[in-house]
Amino acid sequence: QKDNRHQHVRFSREANQNAPHTSSLYKKPFAESFEETPLLVAVLTYMGYGILTVFGYLRDFLRHWSIQTCHVAREKEEQKDFVPLYQDFENFYTRNLYMRIRDNWNRPICSVPGAKMNLVERVSRDYNWTFEHTGRVVKDVINMGSYNYLGFADNTGACADAAVEATEKYGVGVASSRCEMGNLDIQEKLEQLVARFLGLESSMIFGMGFATNSMNIPALTGKGCLILSDELNHASLVLGARLSGSTIRVFKHNNMQSLEKLLRDAIAHGQPRTHRPWKKILIVVEGIYSMEGSIVRLPEIVALKKRYKAYLYLDEAHSIGALGPNGRGVVDYFGLDPKDVDIMMGTFTKSFGAAGGYIAGKKDLINFLRCHSHSALYATSMSPPVAQQIITSMTIIMGEDGTTLGADRIRRLSENTTYFRRKLREMGVVIYGNDDSPVVPMMLYMPAKIGAFGREMLKRNIGTVVVGFPATPIIESRARFCVSAAHTREMLDTALKATDEVGDLLQLKYSRREQPLPSLGWMAKESLLQD
Repeated sequence: QKDNRHQHVRFSREANQNAPHTSSLYKKPFAESFEETPLLVAVLTYMGYGILTVFGYLRDFLRHWSIQTCHVAREKEEQKDFVPLYQDFENFYTRNLYMRIRDNWNRPICSVPGAKMNLVERVSRDYNWTFEHTGRVVKDVINMGSYNYLGFADNTGACADAAVEATEKYGVGVASSRCEMGNLDIQEKLEQLVARFLGLESSMIFGMGFATNSMNIPALTGKGCLILSDELNHASLVLGARLSGSTIRVFKHNNMQSLEKLLRDAIAHGQPRTHRPWKKILIVVEGIYSMEGSIVRLPEIVALKKRYKAYLYLDEAHSIGALGPNGRGVVDYFGLDPKDVDIMMGTFTKSFGAAGGYIAGKKDLINFLRCHSHSALYATSMSPPVAQQIITSMTIIMGEDGTTLGADRIRRLSENTTYFRRKLREMGVVIYGNDDSPVVPMMLYMPAKIGAFGREMLKRNIGTVVVGFPATPIIESRARFCVSAAHTREMLDTALKATDEVGDLLQLKYSRREQPLPSLGWMAKESLLQD
């Protein structure tokens, strides 16, 4: 088995023998779906990119001789002798392929981005280099691309009312960093609530989720330290690791054999040239991987981390609120002790319907970051109404508002996720990720189908996100559905019906997995039993 993602992977209890808090894990099957790209599809995909490349260079030749207008940014003639401002291949891809499917992205939303939304209609007369608004609005588009996992991104309800009150009391902005004149009691209240929600000693909040990773990892590691990073980690984690100056080594996605080999080699050989022991070894992983829909194999990583005396940095941007019986993320999902994770990071931009991020852990760690984190020292502190939005939504999730609304949303998200994934699998399309992950990638493969899928779904009033190279491997272009607790069963059925129609139209049903027989009605089952 070349990769742990192939076929259905079921994790066993034996993998966690060395972890003291994992003895009661895996009470239910834990499966991850992955299918190899069919050979014919892979060949046709490479051929498609090859044809696009040939025509792209032909168009560049026409642009060079001013036969065709060039819209893309280029260096001036006097700049070409120096270091180029623009990378040639990235520019080539942007001007020859990205622009052909650009109408699927950056589309203006003119309503609340909830379960349904309104989109501004626009047209292009120059192959998506510029757009003109028609003045019309595409109404009631089912939003299948938002990270609004628990449905808190609304303009009505308890969260919105509390945010309005906070705006009237504090204003909309602080205009200062926390360490100067930007520290408010509402921010301290939120930090205490986050620590209590996660079951940790202390926490610290930041105004931007991306900066939470990119600006705090350099404060935690430096020269002489080793970072072991999953190959599919988010760009913010990659940037933070590079800025730290640490040595970076990458292990295969969710592959524990690859991670353990790197840990053994790091301890056996030490630093390059000097062979001195590493000052610090930091394992960096995510809870849910946003492009794969896979859940981190956290119990096994915790066991390895303890065995080899490393540190663990867990990014719960997509998993906090969306996983676990209490909505406390992947740690809650596996029933682990949160203290087994050294640095717990997450964002408020998804399940909480707000903005910003947090880092939680031991009190000594948080006190250190308050003095050394660039994001804490230089960035503007979190807006008060945003902080109040998070406080209210988190209180609802915890059930401290006196209702069962939070528990109901967590349960509904889990039911919607299971239902949507099962129906897609029965449909015959290829989907990736864990059965409990609300991020559902559906494989498109061929470049021409990326834009076509987004357009055809929008014609049926379904808003989706389509993703291609370089955000994914070149032969693994995909559409990414994000399931929400705000979706009703009728909305999901409408989206599934549209996906089925477009799947037939574009021939997207690539799955070679055996499909279950059509379910019989209960009357037919009874008659068969009687016979």
